Order: sequence, then C-alpha cells, then structure tokens
Amino acid sequence: MSEPAGRRVAVVTPWYPTAGRAFAGIFVQAMVEATAPACDTVTVYHTDAWRVPDATGLAAAADAHRLLLPRAFRPEPTVGGAELWRVPVPDPVLTGGSFAERARHHADWLREALGGKPIPAPVVHAHVGLRGGWTALENARSGARVFVTEHASYLAMLLEQPDSREMYEQVLARCAGFFAVGETVRDTLAETFPQHAGKIELIPNPVSFDLPRPRPVTELRRWLYVGNLTEHKGVDLLLEAFAKCLADDPALTLTLVGEGNLADRLNRRAAALGIDGAMTTAGALPPDETLRRMRDHDLLVHPSRGETFGVSIVEAVAAGLPVLVTRCGGPETTLAGVEDAAGQMIDVDDAPETIVAGYRRLCTRFPDGLDLAKARRVLDERYGYRTVAEAHHRYWFPRAAGPADGRRA
Repeated sequence: MSEPAGRRVAVVTPWYPTAGRAFAGIFVQAMVEATAPACDTVTVYHTDAWRVPDATGLAAAADAHRLLLPRAFRPEPTVGGAELWRVPVPDPVLTGGSFAERARHHADWLREALGGKPIPAPVVHAHVGLRGGWTALENARSGARVFVTEHASYLAMLLEQPDSREMYEQVLARCAGFFAVGETVRDTLAETFPQHAGKIELIPNPVSFDLPRPRPVTELRRWLYVGNLTEHKGVDLLLEAFAKCLADDPALTLTLVGEGNLADRLNRRAAALGIDGAMTTAGALPPDETLRRMRDHDLLVHPSRGETFGVSIVEAVAAGLPVLVTRCGGPETTLAGVEDAAGQMIDVDDAPETIVAGYRRLCTRFPDGLDLAKARRVLDERYGYRTVAEAHHRYWFPRAAGPADGRRA
C-alpha cells in the first residue's frame, strides 16, 4: 500500500532571511508563516548563493564545499513550525554566468546536499522561476506536484538571455501550477510564452495584519524608507526631496532601513546637504524590528523605479502608516481602489521635485482626505495571511483544502 500524501510540503527558494541579510526573502518567510500552520509538515530548502569572484576560485570553492557540506547540512526551526535547511551554493554570478547556468548550480548543489535522493514531499513550492523552479523540478520525487511563484524584479533581464528563456519555458511546461504575484509579472510572462498564458495565475505575497499601531498617525513628519539602498529604488532622489522639504519644515526626520551599494554615497550626500542630523541609517533589520519602525513613524516614502508587488507598501498600510509611492508597476495593482485612502501616488521620473510635490499634496489631504482604516481592511482581504494561505492550499491539496485557521490538519 502506498504512503498517504497528507499535507506535507517542501519550499525551495534562493532567498530566505539570514543573520547577515535580514531582508533577503522576507516575502518567502511570510508565505511559509502563512501556509505552514495548516500543513502536516513544511520543509524549507534555502539554496543560499555564496558569490565567488572568478572561475578558478569557483572550482576551488566547489571542491572544499563538497567535503564540508555533509557536516553543515543540518535543520533549524523557522516560522510557522516549519523546518529550514540551508544549502550554500558557490555561485558563478561574477564570472558571467547566465541565470540558467546559475539555476543548474543551485539544482546540482541541492542534489548534493540531499545525497542524490529526491525531495520527499509530495507537494513542492518554489520561489522564482529558475533558481527555485528549475531546482525544485530537478530534485522533486516522481509524482510530486511542483508549483512556482514568480516575484523577481529582474525578470525582463532574465528573459533576454536565450538559454534562460528556454529553461523558463521548460519550467512553465513541467510545473503543476504557476503563480505571479502581480499583473506586471503575469503579463510579461504571458507575452513571452503565449502557449502557457492560461497556466499563469495570480496569487500575491502575503502580509500580516495582526499588529496595528497603538495610536493613529497625527502628522506626517517622521519619514521612513524600507528597502534596498540602490538606484533602482530611487533612494538617491528621496534624499534630495527630503532636503527640500526639510528646508520648509525643520522638524522632519528620515529613517532609511535597508542596505545596498548606495549606503556610503547617501551618507556623504546627506552630509553635503547638511541634513545628516535629521537622517538615520538603520541598516538591514529583522522583519519584526522593521514592522516596529513602521508603527513608530508617520509616512512611508517609496519612490521605486519598478516593483512587481511592493510588499513594504502593504506592510506599511497594515501598520496604519500612510504611503507616498510611485506608480512603478506593482503598487498600482496592489493599491487599486484604495490609492487615495492609503496615501498619495506619484509618477516615476528623475526629478526629486515630483516627490516633493506629492508630499505637499498629501499634506493638504491629511488627515480628512485619507481613510487608513478602509485601506487596511481592503488590503487585509486581498493580501492577509488567511487569504493567501487558502489560495495556496486550494492548489496544493485540492481534495482536502479547508480554512487556513492556524490549526494543523
């Protein structure tokens, strides 16, 4: 007699929070936290890229890694009662490898860690198409149902590589179900792979709405940014805009939560602008501390150039925080119908004056022109843990799907 499948799930992901990278994969961690309580078991396999500077170094690292991996491959507890296994992967990213080449490395090293045996779970859910999806498909047991969620901001770049695009098409063809976190991602994939367009469903990233702020926002003076400190996120423009607004209101403050290649430059620019006394660079923080900062500030400012979803925006609304965000792809869908209730949206451009003008418009509308309680209620219904967990469970366990009520089945 064959073993009953039950509600046993494996999650394969190239991103998951670590001690040194608290932001990496927090949306994956949230998905595990949302879905795991109603499962029998959830096992997370985190294939963690360790960047190696050249091909010679990669070969040497691989030899040493092959000897050490059996000693280091141990489980640790993670959210929702799940079990986490970390798999360090010597990554060829700095040697010019394509996304497809990197995916093969991740698949090979997970197989190495598993001792050549397949992932035992009957349901496997992977994050991002190649380093997650391909890795899962190449390591899943016979008969396992593999699902993939795509939320990568670099998707267009990946699809420009012929070998990566070919591999992605194979992932779409082989998986049992494929999910995009937003319409921008879904539309990009549907246009590139029209033969698979009907297979691509929408399931958003989950966000917890359990901890609202203790007191409502009464002014918009304490600005907060949460995310990577990179050009793509528009943080340099945010700094220039803040300097202009600070000149009008010396009581303003700005806190930057995150890390990235702009960190040192932003600090130097703040000093040159004479605003370093009003700005705090907090670095990367654990998710709980980030959410605490949201509940302690007055306004999330997120001037990104492009987002597939915008988790921090929904998290801010969940924390009772107004938002000033760009129309950069994901946020238009994420906040559809509650844009004005949640805050102010602005266009994407290279002028800090656009952020300044958006802030001033928001100030004229605050507080009577906003309805944060409504925005929070609507977004909870769309992106709350219960909603997203139930969506995944319907696909994972089609014959036994029930309410994601926090109890194990």
